[in-house]
Amino acid sequence: MKKWMYVGGAVIVVVVVLVVVGLSNLGPIVKTAVNTYGPDITKTPVRLDDVSVSIFSGEAKLQGFFLGNPKGFQGASAMRVGSIFVNVDEGSLTGDTIIVDKIEVLRPEISYEKIRGTDNFQTILNNVNQAVGADGSAQKPSGGKESGKKLVIKDFMVKDGKVDLAMSVIGEQKITASLPDIHLKNIGEKGGGAPPAEVFKQVFAALHKQITSPAVTAALNEQLKALGTNVETLGADAKKQLDAAGQDVQKELEGVTDKMKGLFGK
Repeated sequence: MKKWMYVGGAVIVVVVVLVVVGLSNLGPIVKTAVNTYGPDITKTPVRLDDVSVSIFSGEAKLQGFFLGNPKGFQGASAMRVGSIFVNVDEGSLTGDTIIVDKIEVLRPEISYEKIRGTDNFQTILNNVNQAVGADGSAQKPSGGKESGKKLVIKDFMVKDGKVDLAMSVIGEQKITASLPDIHLKNIGEKGGGAPPAEVFKQVFAALHKQITSPAVTAALNEQLKALGTNVETLGADAKKQLDAAGQDVQKELEGVTDKMKGLFGK
């Protein structure tokens, strides 16, 4: 946190009031922004349960973050995070660019699902890319542009995450791998800040890269050996299952048709 310079009692009072008012309003603003713009950017359910802010330290704790799965995927969630810690430079709150000293995402629970040659996180990333305009901003639900505020994140970290493979072809088997830690620095710094949607796009791209990294894939494949498959072929396996299911339904329909013919003597 930046230290305030003591340049007279009156100035101190004004600065303290600005900081207290700004930070006390930060929690509702963040929660509303996530719950309002999140679904519009990802095209999935997004929910943040609570934001608590320490007025004196400029630290915020985000609790109960939920990222839903896109349509076509079986699981309810793509990611759940119990706690996210954010440290804001309170002196930047009244400016055009908000400086975030640190964001620390702890123990995210990721459900990774492959189907039809793609996966749920790639699908969400595609949605984000479509939602973010050429200027890096996203459309509001009302059709206008998001706020003109920009962001710079000095340190973004994801720690102690786990990736659970979610696929119907593995049934109730528990296939889990550790997510390599992520550390991004100076996001949005080039250009004096980036729109929030562009920042989210960069962070999500880094997350998808780690989820599909060789370290995670190798760990998942090691556990899948006993099942006679691997991560790369799961999409094809799932398609075979769907095709087989479709053939079974077709046979049942043909059987019903034959019975109807017999019933009416045709």
